[in-house]
Amino acid sequence: MFTGIIETVGVIKNTSTQSGVKTLTIEAPEITDDLSLGDSVAINGVCLTVTEKQTSIFKVEVITGTINVTYLEHLKTNDKVNLERAMLANGRFGGHFVSGHVDGKGIIKHISKRKDEWIIEISTDAQLLSQMIDKGSITVDGISLTIFKLYQHKFEIHLIPETRERTIFVNKKQGDEVHIETDLLFKYVQKITHQNNSNLSQEKLLNLGF
Repeated sequence: MFTGIIETVGVIKNTSTQSGVKTLTIEAPEITDDLSLGDSVAINGVCLTVTEKQTSIFKVEVITGTINVTYLEHLKTNDKVNLERAMLANGRFGGHFVSGHVDGKGIIKHISKRKDEWIIEISTDAQLLSQMIDKGSITVDGISLTIFKLYQHKFEIHLIPETRERTIFVNKKQGDEVHIETDLLFKYVQKITHQNNSNLSQEKLLNLGF
């Protein structure tokens, strides 16, 4: 489990693919000392497992199922990535509940740059948009953010200077892909509501003699 508060930005030092599995070698001296084999790390919002660790670098493997729903396949040497280690039970919870299981991808459609904020419009598919609400939580490339405005085919987020400078968003541009994870609690409520509605419909049918 993660919070969506990015700890540091790492650099891809090497990539390799074998039998459909992509291995990423990431340099991140700020967090590597406190990493162990088997630990979970969110890379641009995708929960992956540390498979190897050295002084200032660590490796993770991306399997086919993850490649199919993310853009990690396109990461290359010298690309930068948002990094967050799994949250500690005794730590501060500054963002929202983030599982690291990306729901899908979005496309940056427009960026309005102002001195104190960037307004970013992101398009995505209808299923993901149905799991969003105005002023609700959203995870974009692993960053816990607020949905400022929800449209029919896109949503809008605002980034303060601190968020831009501490994450890979400082280099994002129109047309770039982003990872999206909708609010975990919203999905649970949506599922429970759907089940309750289904059960209610079944009860009505039984009462009518069907």
